[in-house]
Order: sequence, then structure tokens, then C-alpha cells
Amino acid sequence: MSNALSKLLETRDWLLADGATGTNLFNMGLSSGDAPELWNVEQTDKIRALYKGAVDAGSDLFLTNTFGGNASRLKLHDAQSRVHELNKAGAELGRDVADAADHPVVVAGSVGPTGDIMAPMGSLTHEIAVEMFHEQAEGLKAGGADVLWLETISAPEEYAAAAEAFALADMPWCGTMSFDTAGRTMMGVTSANMVKMVGKLDTPPLAFGANCGVGASDLLRTVLGFASQGPEVPLIAKGNAGIPKYHDGHIHYDGTPELMADYACLARDCGATIIGGCCGTTPEHLEKMRAALETRPKGDRPSLEQIATALGGFSSAQDGTEEGAAPPRRPRRRSRSA
Repeated sequence: MSNALSKLLETRDWLLADGATGTNLFNMGLSSGDAPELWNVEQTDKIRALYKGAVDAGSDLFLTNTFGGNASRLKLHDAQSRVHELNKAGAELGRDVADAADHPVVVAGSVGPTGDIMAPMGSLTHEIAVEMFHEQAEGLKAGGADVLWLETISAPEEYAAAAEAFALADMPWCGTMSFDTAGRTMMGVTSANMVKMVGKLDTPPLAFGANCGVGASDLLRTVLGFASQGPEVPLIAKGNAGIPKYHDGHIHYDGTPELMADYACLARDCGATIIGGCCGTTPEHLEKMRAALETRPKGDRPSLEQIATALGGFSSAQDGTEEGAAPPRRPRRRSRSA
């Protein structure tokens, strides 16, 4: 199989990924509690529009609408028997959009967490997790995904199970974790822990990193943690567009396109190669991010103080990798980002 992502990585210093899936689909009419994956067969024009929005904004890579497409999550909607169908459909729509683009675009098959707790703390065994991830991977592969994209993982055991499943499907993959509790994942993994974990996998990812979490500042602090370990694999940064706020019955993210442009360049300077957005990131954000990456020269690795000044302060004093370190003062966010 031709590895489209590796080919791009060989010729580019950075790649622009896509933005949000869920928040953009809510803007298109998806109701809270509904399974987005069902839209891969019920609202195909809207899913094409989701993908095309990222491509037209300049993304080199976008994720399919299959984040919750495993049997455990689909069971909540009585759709556990439709794993292969819904993942294949989501990838096929992506393939159509990518093949029609005026620049090379990678279709990344999104694979999210199972939603279950791994044993021994929970009931999800390694074998069952591998089986679920493998089933989803085969559907994405059948639909034409170029690469599998594991995201928003918190448990190292689940990350390892997915890696094993992707090897069974004979598919290249990337994988991110979500660091949202004082620089750690919900299950306590730090940036340094993740670098060590990735380095020990029998089938390592093409790239790894962080997505979602708290805000752009926190995510870049995590990326700096990755970079400080000297990993040989390219790094991924997919941060949220600011902080979510409840307004007029809806959740809005306060990060402007201008702030996300600053974030994109800082992510590159922190050491990330694949740069995109997560919750709240729209095509308008992506356009500004692309323009900034193309026009602003690469800078030195930023300090925590520089990140906080540009994007807003950190949500916690520490990032989980060092003891007793004082954070930079939390400055006021620049007026254009408010």
C-alpha cells in the first residue's frame, strides 16, 4: 500500500491537519447525544461538506467522521453491528473529497477510545480492545483511508491495543493522547511517559502527539515535553480553539482565527510537524493557520512565558513532568484574542 502520509512528510517541513469534527457537525445540525457516524450514510452531503471545508481551507490531512465508530460506542445507539459499514462509508466519502482536491490530501481514519475502562480497573480486556479496534480499522481500510488516526486516548493500555490492531490490519497509523489534568492524561500519563511508551511499541506510529485537552497553551507545553525527550518520530499538535464557554444555550470556543494562527506557528517552533486544531476549530481558523505557517519564518523554540503571553496562561501550575517548578505568571490575553 502506498503510504501517502510518509511521502508528504519526506517533502514538507510541516503539514496542516484539519480542525474539529464534532463542533462543526453540531453547527450543521447534529443533535447532542446522536451518533455522528450515522451521518456517514444518512447525511452524506454534510459529511462531504465537513471534509471539503478543511481541504478548501488548506489542510493537507483530514480525519474521517468515525471517532466513535467502534462497537462499544455504537452499541449506545443500537448500531454495534454496523461498525464496518459506517467506517467504510466515512472513509469512502473522504476518499472522494481528497481525490478531487487540487493538492495532495491524506485521508486519516479517525479512531477514538472505546469508552470502556481497561482491565484490571475496568472490564475491557486487551483481547477485546484489539478485536474492536481491528474491526474498525478494517472498515476504514476498505473505504480507502490512507492512514489510521488514533486520538483522544488516555490509557497507555488502550493505545497499545490499538497499535496491535492496526498491525493486524496492515495499516500505517498515527496516535495522539489527550492531556487534560495538570499536564497528564486522565489515566496519569505524562508527555515523557508517552515518548517512552511509543518507543517501546512493536509497530510504532508514523507520528504521535497530543490533541484536545484544555487549551492551546497547555497543549504546547505538552509538545515541549515531547520535544525535550528527543523523539525520532514526528510530533502532532491538535489543540482546541481556545476555551469553551456556554453562551445562549450553546458551547462556544473563544479562540479567534488570529489566535490559532499564532498557535500554529508556536506549535511548529515547539517541534510539531503535523499541526491542526481540535474542538472549536473551523475552516476560518484553518485558513489563518495555513497563511501564518506559509508566511512567518520558523522561530526558536519558545519559552513557557512566550507561549502564555501569546495564547493565554496555563490551566495548572505544572505539566506533570517536573516537581516544584513554578509556572510563568498568567498574563492577560491580548485584546485581539478575547
